[in-house]
Amino acid sequence: MTSLFERVENNAKMPKAAFNEIASELRLRMVQMQQSLRHADFPVIVVFAGVDGAGKSESVQLLNEWMDPRWIVTRAYGKPSEEEAERPEFWRYWRDLPAKGQFGLYLSAWYSDPLIDKVYKRIGQKKLDARLAHISKFEQTLADDGALILKFWMHLNKKEQRKWLRKLENDPHQHWRITAHDWKNWKRYDRFIETAEHIIEQTDCTGAPWRLVDAADPPFRAYTVLTTIEQAVTERIAADKRKRKPRRIRKRSKPLDSSVLTRLDLSQTVSRADYGPRLKEQRARLHSLYRRAKAQDLSVILAFEGWDAAGKGGAIRRLTAALDARDYQVVPIAAPTDEERAHHYLWRFWRRVSRAGRFTIFDRSWYGRLLVEKVEQLIDAATYERSFDEIVEFEDQISEHGILLLKFWLHIDKDEQAARFEKRKATPYKRWKLTDEDWRNREKWDEYERCVDEMVRRTSTENSPWTLVEANDKRHARLKVIETLCERLEERLK
Repeated sequence: MTSLFERVENNAKMPKAAFNEIASELRLRMVQMQQSLRHADFPVIVVFAGVDGAGKSESVQLLNEWMDPRWIVTRAYGKPSEEEAERPEFWRYWRDLPAKGQFGLYLSAWYSDPLIDKVYKRIGQKKLDARLAHISKFEQTLADDGALILKFWMHLNKKEQRKWLRKLENDPHQHWRITAHDWKNWKRYDRFIETAEHIIEQTDCTGAPWRLVDAADPPFRAYTVLTTIEQAVTERIAADKRKRKPRRIRKRSKPLDSSVLTRLDLSQTVSRADYGPRLKEQRARLHSLYRRAKAQDLSVILAFEGWDAAGKGGAIRRLTAALDARDYQVVPIAAPTDEERAHHYLWRFWRRVSRAGRFTIFDRSWYGRLLVEKVEQLIDAATYERSFDEIVEFEDQISEHGILLLKFWLHIDKDEQAARFEKRKATPYKRWKLTDEDWRNREKWDEYERCVDEMVRRTSTENSPWTLVEANDKRHARLKVIETLCERLEERLK
């Protein structure tokens, strides 16, 4: 049976003179395409993978030469830095994503390590497939958000690769590029190709298809890469101009018969006399656990959600009093900036993932996607549905890296919220906290409650469960948050 790569080895050639003849016109088309892309509502992500010597770097260099590099993000990945190794594997790829209207060119990206690890038998088939599943979800998430993803597998047969290695090895100006490791890889060529075929078959999909390129002839290789990119981007820009944005259909709210929130006992209280000693005791407990976590390089991420005036800020302040300010960061989340809007909505949260041994505390979080963006109809129904899986995948990657993730929903009833709003209005130094938006959100209480119920049900997993906090009594809420954090830390640090 003909292999995937044997079908590509067609010995196609393009005389250098023929390429030079069309180069000026093709370069003009590339520049015009890039200028059009700058005004488009999507980024272009181009991944170059393949065998050594197949022109991956040369292709990236040519694209930067022919187009304006100011609007191109170019990244080549090697061994993770200390900072990168302390975070989930995909953190550095999320960090380096291009904004809408830009190109991202990637060498030795998310396909390199799984391929090499499998070839050198550091991982088995099951582990490889698990890593490929993460890659597919990552690419599908970006494609669903509008990114145009083009993946090139640059191929040389074994004979051509050996010829390339010999040529550089005998060149007095370039022999330094060839090392013993390159020849070690070449001896495993068949294993590389077998694994590569499996990788391509597992990760080839409509949103992120592979283009296999016979790279033996440099002019033909360059022509294939350039024309494929120019055509794909031009067609996508034209298609987006024709496409109508989906209508957002506003559904009438129905009363919620029962939700996870209605089961909470909001009458729970802690007396002022008991609160002081208990808070002091729990802070001491937390401080001891925090020091142990730091010594073991355990990162912690806390996500706080809840009704307006539910006491998120107060709970966070009581918690952080037990930590060293050098080892935690509180991240208040507001409406995204222009830069953040130009990326996938999870981009700004990926960038904030903790380094080893540190705490990151989100005062509101990525769950705004399922709450305010849903209620205010900032996203359509399909995007809302898709976001559940994207968030669970995001949290799974955090947990699989060993980061401890806790999610808190602080719950109060409508009467308690009204009382707190009035108190804020009457207190000069708290008045700034009360905004017109708070009153508008209150009018949509039932819609928010429905969204919270669905959010908790569909995103509470074994690794990342929700903690629902009865917050009508602030003292009870603050203690429950700290005690829950201590319990989870003790479980992890056993």
